[in-house]
Amino acid sequence: MTAYRPEPDRDSRQWWERVARCEFAVQECDGCGTARFPARAFCPACRTEAWHWREVEPEGAVESWIVNHQPFMPGFGEPYVVVMVRLAAVPGCFVYGIWRGERPPERGERVRAAYRRVDEGLTLVDWEAAEDDGNLDTHPGRRKSSR
Repeated sequence: MTAYRPEPDRDSRQWWERVARCEFAVQECDGCGTARFPARAFCPACRTEAWHWREVEPEGAVESWIVNHQPFMPGFGEPYVVVMVRLAAVPGCFVYGIWRGERPPERGERVRAAYRRVDEGLTLVDWEAAEDDGNLDTHPGRRKSSR
């Protein structure tokens, strides 16, 4: 199987550059203020092409995860867990990354980004349990769950 590296494109290049500096940001529409991730050329809400980057806290809640058994990149041992994280600052946005934990993740578990420098040209966003290990329910209109 061929291994693939993320390839920045016109829309995502600045995001990857920010990640390399351990900065976490989403795009925000200059027309209607809608925040979005992943990066794209125009706003899905109002179709405006004007936008800027807005730094947000790199934290959220585990929405889902899978156990990957395919070697997508050289040097990544498999199997490994890939989590889908709902961003706390932008609940409609999801970010994927490798789980850094000795145990499986839990749905709703608070997580924080952990940056991993693969080499000179690539830094990835992994996710690890937040220090207080509480649940953060980022679904709009729903109360925080308790353990």
